[in-house]
Formats: sequence, structure tokens, C-alpha cells
Amino acid sequence: MDIRHLKYFIEVSKFKSFTRAADHLFVTQPTISKMIKNLEAELGVELFERSRKQLVLTDAGRVILDQAQTIDKAFNNLQTELDDLLGLQKGHIRIGLPPIMDADHFIKILGEFHQHYPNITFQLLENGAKKIEEDILQENLDVGITVLPTEEEEFHYFSFMKEELRVVVPPSHPLAGRKQVRLEELEEEQLILFNKDFALNDRITGACKEAGFQPKVVSESSQWDFIGKMIASKLGISILPYSVAQLLKEEIRTIKVVKPMIEWDLAIIWRKDHYLSYATKEWLTFTQDRLSVGSISK
Repeated sequence: MDIRHLKYFIEVSKFKSFTRAADHLFVTQPTISKMIKNLEAELGVELFERSRKQLVLTDAGRVILDQAQTIDKAFNNLQTELDDLLGLQKGHIRIGLPPIMDADHFIKILGEFHQHYPNITFQLLENGAKKIEEDILQENLDVGITVLPTEEEEFHYFSFMKEELRVVVPPSHPLAGRKQVRLEELEEEQLILFNKDFALNDRITGACKEAGFQPKVVSESSQWDFIGKMIASKLGISILPYSVAQLLKEEIRTIKVVKPMIEWDLAIIWRKDHYLSYATKEWLTFTQDRLSVGSISK
């Protein structure tokens, strides 16, 4: 038995299909079937009930899956620790980024880090803050950017940007000439928000409820530039971080929200009580040195 037998078994169990597991692993279906048969022969048990339309683990299969996952995790940790011993001559960092943020400064810091450690590679995955937190807990990401507050029992974090949210309207909107607006004044407005994968959605809807009304959401999107186009087309108005509103190419007006003022606080998070590769720890130190908690209130 080698580690590949266990990895293939884990993938077949995950997808409940030899074909789908083979596609995911970029091997042929006969190859993975042969691996599983060899594993069953070596262990002297059947791992799957093959009589049904969908593969189902046997009792022995469930026991072995639990142990296989433990072994696979230990093997991955061993590889990570060996990377450490190589003194950052290689490494890979998986970072979750919300597409809502202005990432220019963040990408610049990645570039600076790459100049210091050219052999470390990055995988940048765009998702809403909720999905980023979930992926870190499931070990699909090493670190990520989210909106505070986060689950402090689960994550370490450091905050690096705090700014106000602004009402964003087309120039023809009755509020376009205002410098500030009370949130309650938006009760009858049609709102365009980021979708529910984004913590910002909860932040805005929660603030509206505190102001005494249920927001009327006409549309949701995961892309700030698409939201800008909808505002310009007079489909509705939005509430966006000031820095994001500044990225919109369309002609828009931004208005300060008062009573209550709404803010968002961006932070980099990573999982507590979990091994971090030396590359990831070095990147966190490097990034934290170059980011400071600030406030944008224009």
C-alpha cells in the first residue's frame, strides 16, 4: 500500500463515483478502479457496496476512510514541514479575496513579497467573505480577507482597513444633490446589493432593520462593476464602501450615511490551533508590516 491508494479511496468516497473521482485526479477510470481493488485485496475487505446506482461505503469502508483521512492529513503536514526546512526555497500560499475590495495595494504587497521569495507561489481565489471563512475552516485556503466581526473562537486576524459605506445613486436621482442621508430615508428605495455570500449583505440589511425597516432589494450581484452598470441604468441605488464606489466608471454620486453611520472593517484571517507553513507565516508577517489600520472617511 502507498499513499496514492488512500488518496484515490478518499476521492472515490467523496464523489461516490469512480468516474468523477478519476476526472478530478486526472487519471483514467480503469486506473482508479484497479487501485481500489488492490487496496481491498490488501486489506481483505470490501470498501464499497457496488450493487446500488450510487457507491455506498461498507462498514469497513467507513472505518478505513476515517483512518485514511487522518493519514492523508499527516502526510500533507509532513510535506509542509519539509518545505519549511528548505528555507522558503519553495512553498505555496492559498489566499481568499473578496471581489468587492480594491485589491491594487494588496497585489502590490504580493509583488514585493515575490521579489524577496521568488520560489513561493500563490493561488488567489475570489469569493464572498462567508465562503472564504468556510474554505479556511475546511483547509481549502490558508488565509483570507473578510469583514469583521468574524468568529474569534475560530480565527486569528488583524484589521487593516476601516471605512464608511456610502449611498451610491445616479446623477438624476432626487438624493444626488445631498451631502448626507439618514438610513431611514432609504426605506422606499430599490436597493442593489452584493449577494448573500458577502458579509456586506448582512451588514447592510442588519443596519436597515435597526433603522426600522426591511430593505427592498431589487437585485443582487457578486460583481461591483455590474452593480455600477445597474445603478447607471436606474435599476436602483446601492450602498457600497467608499473605495469601491470610487472604482465605478459610470457617472454616479456618493452620499454619506448618518444615523446610523455604516462602516466595514476588513481583516486578514487564518485558522486558530492549526499548522501554518513557514511560507504562510512569513507572508503574514511581511503583509502585516506593510498594512496598518486606517480609516477612509471622505
